Amino acid sequence: MKIHFIAIGGSAMHNLALALEHKGYTITGSDDVIFEPSKSRLADKGLLPESFGWFPEKIHTGLDAVILGMHAKPDNTELLKAQELDVKMYSYPEFLYEQSKNKTRVVIGGSHGKTTITSMILHVLGYHNRKVDYMVGAQLEGFERMVHLTEENDFIVLEGDEYLSSPLDRRPKFHLYKPNIALLSGIAWDHINVFPTFENYVEQFQIFVDSIVKGGSITYNEEDPEVKRVVGASENSVRKLPYSTPEYSVENGRALLKTPEGPMPIEVFGKHNLNNLAGAKWICQNMGVDEDDFYEAIATFKGASKRLEKIAESNSCVVYKDFAHSPSKVAATTRAVKEQYPNRKLIACLELHTYSSFNPEFLKEYKGALDAADVAIVFFLPESVKIKKLKEVTPAQILTAFQRNDLKIFADTSAFKDFIFRQEYDNSVLLMMSSGNYGGLDLNEIKTLIE
Repeated sequence: MKIHFIAIGGSAMHNLALALEHKGYTITGSDDVIFEPSKSRLADKGLLPESFGWFPEKIHTGLDAVILGMHAKPDNTELLKAQELDVKMYSYPEFLYEQSKNKTRVVIGGSHGKTTITSMILHVLGYHNRKVDYMVGAQLEGFERMVHLTEENDFIVLEGDEYLSSPLDRRPKFHLYKPNIALLSGIAWDHINVFPTFENYVEQFQIFVDSIVKGGSITYNEEDPEVKRVVGASENSVRKLPYSTPEYSVENGRALLKTPEGPMPIEVFGKHNLNNLAGAKWICQNMGVDEDDFYEAIATFKGASKRLEKIAESNSCVVYKDFAHSPSKVAATTRAVKEQYPNRKLIACLELHTYSSFNPEFLKEYKGALDAADVAIVFFLPESVKIKKLKEVTPAQILTAFQRNDLKIFADTSAFKDFIFRQEYDNSVLLMMSSGNYGGLDLNEIKTLIE
């Protein structure tokens, strides 16, 4: 097949392009800008566009399909040419469904935890050499790509994102997968630029549960009241399988999971990650993995990239970075680190970076999110607010939202860096939470602080 990608450089899009090239398809693509690591990975397979920009002449009737990325605008010249020539066009999730409609589709949904749960499942299956197709939102250790597609594998495991499918298709991605086996980890309001009310956001998960194939199953986190309500209210004729956080303890900075064979040390930690582990366990069992085999494999799982990732450690300090940015994720991650290191000073840094986090109403959702930290810091760039064409956000607004009087707030990269470099790191933990990069701060420099 000959496939053209409009906006090939995105994290998801370039991984799909690599997966289809690996499958033997002929791939072309365009984009107006491509950053690393997408740029090098595409170049390595000969898929990097010769020139950046949009070129309508790349669209022709010899193409079997065009895949449209979210980065493209509705007036994109290649998109308009594809419409003019009536070339078959798919959004990213539409094409994944097309590739998997004859497989058993396992879809992991939720406002938080879905990348970690998907990663855990794939780790366990990979450990036992059980081959499946997959799509996950992070680079995993031991996996060449974030997307893998074949003709022969019976299962496909999909991370079910609730964000929009394409500039032309405003449905959330996970509405298009029609799962046979589904999981719902949690519901906490996010993406307010698309879902302006909590009720509107929750409705997307109701549609997801109702989209499960008849006779399928929904494994759900019964500790989340909204998840429990949504699943309970669904009249879809599927099996409803609850899960909850398993018993565990923390000894000498190590989490011990209670199993039928006794306490088992694991690499991940925090109540939210143990809850994720429980969900992953039930999905793996639904896919035919015995409980003992699950425990054997999960003991070696070190976490998904950027999810509570340890980036430096000395005798007296450890440094983690985490993708957490939404209020519920920030609160869960901060609590998890403090629970793991109760006798160490926790210095927690959060960058406000997303559209939602700059909204005055949504900002209030961060109340108490950093309370578990001994030193709490919020960083934001006023330029980021301007780029998103939003009203000015002030330090006073942030202080009121978090409701922590000793909160330290920085709106300048140099001042933030100076503060971080002046801290005393003896017997401490430094936690860096962001979906951005703190205005270009080099995290490798932070490693030198504790050496």
